Amino acid sequence: MSSHAAMPPHPAEAQPPPGDGRAGRRLALVGGSLGNLVEWYDWFVYASFAVYFAESFFPGGNPTTRLRNTAGIFAVGFLMRPVGGWVLGRAADRHGRKSALTLTVAMMSVAALLIAVAPSHARAGWLGALVLLVARLLQGLSIGGEYAASATYLTEASARDRRGLGSSFQYVSMTGGQLLGLAVLIALQHLLTERQLTDWGWRVPFVLGAVLAVVVLWIRRSLEETEAFAEEAAEPAAARGSLALLWQYRRQALLVMALTLGGTVAYYTYTTYLTKYLIGSAGMAKTTATLVSFTALAVFALLQPLAGALSDRVGRRPLLITFAVGCSVCTYPVMTALGSVTTYWPALGLSLIALTVVTGYTSINAAVKAELFPTRVRALGVALPYALANALFGGTAEYVALWFKDAGHESAFFWYVSGCALVSLVVYVLMPDTRAVALSRAEARDDGVRAEPDTTAEASSERTGRQ
Repeated sequence: MSSHAAMPPHPAEAQPPPGDGRAGRRLALVGGSLGNLVEWYDWFVYASFAVYFAESFFPGGNPTTRLRNTAGIFAVGFLMRPVGGWVLGRAADRHGRKSALTLTVAMMSVAALLIAVAPSHARAGWLGALVLLVARLLQGLSIGGEYAASATYLTEASARDRRGLGSSFQYVSMTGGQLLGLAVLIALQHLLTERQLTDWGWRVPFVLGAVLAVVVLWIRRSLEETEAFAEEAAEPAAARGSLALLWQYRRQALLVMALTLGGTVAYYTYTTYLTKYLIGSAGMAKTTATLVSFTALAVFALLQPLAGALSDRVGRRPLLITFAVGCSVCTYPVMTALGSVTTYWPALGLSLIALTVVTGYTSINAAVKAELFPTRVRALGVALPYALANALFGGTAEYVALWFKDAGHESAFFWYVSGCALVSLVVYVLMPDTRAVALSRAEARDDGVRAEPDTTAEASSERTGRQ
């Protein structure tokens, strides 16, 4: 054992680690995951219910024009995500993961409530559309910060040998938000008439989202700060979470963007775009296509912890490489086959093949990104590069797919997805495996390393890469 390990601990390190023990870790998992679920529920119900509330804010014209107006406001949310990643990632590094998690869910609650009470054009003219725009701006800020705050918190709060498992619940909850939104849509379609949904029923899911966010806000206020951040709390806040500091880790930031590229395009292709593809290209009935997506997403959510736990045993790189190779090879044949099926079971089987491949990325990407940065810039380092890559590639995946389709070259989109996965594959092959990285000074001491800030993620990653 190194002599450094016998040195008296720093005063901040002498305290029992926050959230230590199984109960604390369970609470951290629940608080981090449930908030993420509500955030993504609110994010996706806007798109799901736009067909019903478009007429309330943009009367006149044809339905396509009204939907295009609501889609334009939807796109504003994607543009705001990098801003949210910067502002709230910085806040998480300076003031703590818990405070950032509390702020993101509070913002989402306000945004959902604003949409729920926004006046229609018939009552207040264009004021309703303005309220909708403000709410979507808030949603974009919130979701941009939520990813980094929850990814960092879930990774740091997990036991070192279970970080893959713990962080996998981020995509469990993200997918759960989509499933909840779909379930609410299906329920309201059965309980209300088309006219009732258009007049007032579309407000129900946003009221539900606001209420759920308040419940999660209460839960998150009970969370304890992570040990890794608590160790840094004695340092001046100005020394953490700045763009100047992130510039020192620009190689890791570029790495986050590159490893996100293939994963985010594949994720949005097989989740958000899949239903539209089955309806518009395969000619499948809307109800059947919705059921295929719902079932496939439910199974996909269940796969995340299994793959995350596997990465804790075999490492992160094998799963990432398997995803990239599988996505590069399977996308064209799977999407081509999906374009010719019209029944439930073949479509479900093909969808599950694709989503199982994507699980190699989604289950562990939060842990991998968090393990690349030291504590003082970890949230910002995860947030900003991810949000930029997501806005550039994930948010545009559906648009690119429809552009190729309108141009008469729909299959070219399949090659586009494969190409993005190939770019990420090169990164996965060359990057070090981050599973053994120390995220805190306590973990660094366990490795027999001097307990200074730079001996955590960055230094551990460099040592791992040399082995």
